[in-house]
Amino acid sequence: MRIQVLVKRVIIALITIFFAITFTFTLIHMMPGDAIKQWAVELAQSRGITYQQAYEQVKLMINYDPNEPLNKQYIRYMVGILKGNLGESMVYHMPVSKIIFGALPWTLFVLSISLLLSFFIGVWLGINMAWRRKSLLDPVVSFYAVITNAIPDYIMALLLLILLAINTNIFPQRGAYSPYVQPGFNLAFILSALYYAVLPILSYTLTQLGSWALSMRGSAISVIGEDYVNAAKARGIPHNQIMHNYIQRNAILPLVTSLAISFAMMFGGSTLVENTFGYPGIGYFFGQAVSRRDYILMQGLFLLTTITVIVANFIADLLYSSLDPRIKIEE
Repeated sequence: MRIQVLVKRVIIALITIFFAITFTFTLIHMMPGDAIKQWAVELAQSRGITYQQAYEQVKLMINYDPNEPLNKQYIRYMVGILKGNLGESMVYHMPVSKIIFGALPWTLFVLSISLLLSFFIGVWLGINMAWRRKSLLDPVVSFYAVITNAIPDYIMALLLLILLAINTNIFPQRGAYSPYVQPGFNLAFILSALYYAVLPILSYTLTQLGSWALSMRGSAISVIGEDYVNAAKARGIPHNQIMHNYIQRNAILPLVTSLAISFAMMFGGSTLVENTFGYPGIGYFFGQAVSRRDYILMQGLFLLTTITVIVANFIADLLYSSLDPRIKIEE
């Protein structure tokens, strides 16, 4: 890829991020209701002061004034982003960047494992479905894919929570690690984190697995009919070698680009699953921010999600052109 094309793509990505930030900022501030009013009522009742006094105290505590003109809030927000300051959470009374950096590793941990598991298992199933189309594997996996595609990941999370946590106590119901272990780079903490992550990982893996299998099956079937595959069969090359070296390597190319995009989509849709298990990732804090009208935290999390999606698409373009020399990114 030429440098000019790369620079052009980077500029387009930055412009997209700018408009996405502007849109989400406006949308969030147009949401009905005023969180400060609710907090002011609670503060007035607990401290025995007037509503107006409580309202002013809440504005000072969270450093947010809903009566400030929207354009001034927007300018202040954009200047803060350029300085690396995403503001302070209205609920948690701590910098949004600190919340993000604390929650991001948990989300990345669960999503990366579940996405890679579903991808590689799905690819293996898909190539075998295409190669052995008359076997029982094809209808069974296809039926499974139809069922799981109709079940959102948060519904799967609820089912797993009921079956494997509440009813049987095989896995913990909430949290990211045991309260009895010391957080840090030690074996007890690592094993505890893996144990607590089993159900969230299964929620994503079981719902994504069928889609990858069907995608790989369709891609592999289109490759099986190619001349170089028929030529390999005519030369007497073993079937397993044809399946892996000739079919799988070429059929997997479109799926690799989808892998990056799927990660971004799962990243943005992790809210319900993480809230189901009380898992302290990005999705959990996003759910808390929405339910409690924490505009500052919502803006920061929307910004992170937007950047993730755009960067994932950018990486997918680079991967596709790099993996397949026949594909050239248009200038």
